[in-house]
Amino acid sequence: MRAATDRPQVSGHKIIRNGLVADATGFLGAADVLIAGDAVAAIGAPGMPAPDGAETIDAARMLLHPGLVNAHTHGHGNLSKSAGDRWTLELLLAAAPYITNHRGAEHKRLTATIGAAEMVLKGCTACYDLFVEIPGPTQDGIAAVAEAYDAVGMRAVIAPMLADMTVYEAVPGLYDAMPAALRPALDALRLPDWAETMARMRGLLANWSFDAERLRLAVAPTIPLHCRDAMMESCRDLAAEFDVGLHMHVAESKVQAIAGRQRFGRSLVAHLETLGLLGPRFTAAHAVWLDEDDIRRLGRHGASAAHNPASNMRLGNGVADATAMLAHGVNLAIGTDAGTCGDNLNMYGAMHFAAAASRVQGPDPAAWISSPQVFAAATTGSAKALGFERIGRIAPGYKADIVFLDLDAPTLIPLHQPLTQLVLAEDGTSVDSVMIGGRFVVRGGRLLTVDLPKLAREAADARAELDEAGREKRALFDAVAPVVADFCPALARTPWHVNRYCGCAQ
Repeated sequence: MRAATDRPQVSGHKIIRNGLVADATGFLGAADVLIAGDAVAAIGAPGMPAPDGAETIDAARMLLHPGLVNAHTHGHGNLSKSAGDRWTLELLLAAAPYITNHRGAEHKRLTATIGAAEMVLKGCTACYDLFVEIPGPTQDGIAAVAEAYDAVGMRAVIAPMLADMTVYEAVPGLYDAMPAALRPALDALRLPDWAETMARMRGLLANWSFDAERLRLAVAPTIPLHCRDAMMESCRDLAAEFDVGLHMHVAESKVQAIAGRQRFGRSLVAHLETLGLLGPRFTAAHAVWLDEDDIRRLGRHGASAAHNPASNMRLGNGVADATAMLAHGVNLAIGTDAGTCGDNLNMYGAMHFAAAASRVQGPDPAAWISSPQVFAAATTGSAKALGFERIGRIAPGYKADIVFLDLDAPTLIPLHQPLTQLVLAEDGTSVDSVMIGGRFVVRGGRLLTVDLPKLAREAADARAELDEAGREKRALFDAVAPVVADFCPALARTPWHVNRYCGCAQ
């Protein structure tokens, strides 16, 4: 495991001149940016003084913005991008044993590297990665994930996903709906006792040696329905003991919302509140099937919501009410979700979907989320969800995580309304350079830290190996998929008091 002291420190001063600057607070226009070490020291008018010996970086014909922050992704999914087509969330969960059949730490390092490389090339400098290892987290596996982010140069909060129930146990009646002949194979998928999993998580937290300015751990009880109450309470206590974040998928699908009511006798958010999980360090991923009371609960506790509009629509889960979240004081963050359901890790695309999705929920523009609100969510909002206090802005005292966009790229010709264009027009093709902590990771459109052709070859070899090793689990999925595809949509037709689908009844 690479220790925090192994990475060389950035020293000296740099001055970025001749660029235009956009921040979460608005478009600042022409400005020079002085960097000292790994942080922004000052922003001033063009031609501002710089210390003797400062390195000059010419940003003529460049638009600078703070690095985007991906509030929810899954590094384990990058070797299985777009694995299924017309999959619901529950089909994706059923497919997990075969599409996440990594064989050792090197596969985990590889899949995390693929995602990190894509993110930085598309202007994203930090992420919240809910990485899964089956049947539970390991020291070697999570260290390999951290080393991948470290090698690429990215910041990350790595939250190993924890559960003690499979989807067949979590969804009421699903196991019983399976043919008897398949049940022994499903029984073999059962997860270890939660106490064993929590002991592994404690070991990870106690032995973490990476630089906390760049790489941190968090605790991710994956879905309330997949965790017994005792496990969720243990996650709560462990996160408090080590002062790290809690991150859960909450009411991502209507199936989850209905099953939660059946199991707990209350909404998922109300149940989490009863267990004491909600708070400023808590992030609810997706949060689609929440009513106003649930949203108020999240806001009252100062919690975050990681809005994943592309994945939510791709899996047929509907559209979360991001406008209501902002209105009720929820810290809104934005994520891409995994390559298996968001299909790419492009935060520009995630911002576009976040803005567009609010517009299909009603005809009143006053109720739509604005482009500046979306940009703030993808920078300062997501940074808050990650627990990083000094990223997400280009401002004195903040880390020098800066994206340089080429103003001669077609998506920014002409530059007219910078924040609106960043959210609605930009697609990542304008990214010229990316700086993280004052150090260039991408320069002139080229990733400096990873040999991409070599990465592609390794990924192709790994995918072939995983396909061969996963034949039996793939066969099991093929057998259960018709049942899941019939049972779960039928459950989702149960009447519910809110509707998050667009253009159709519940």
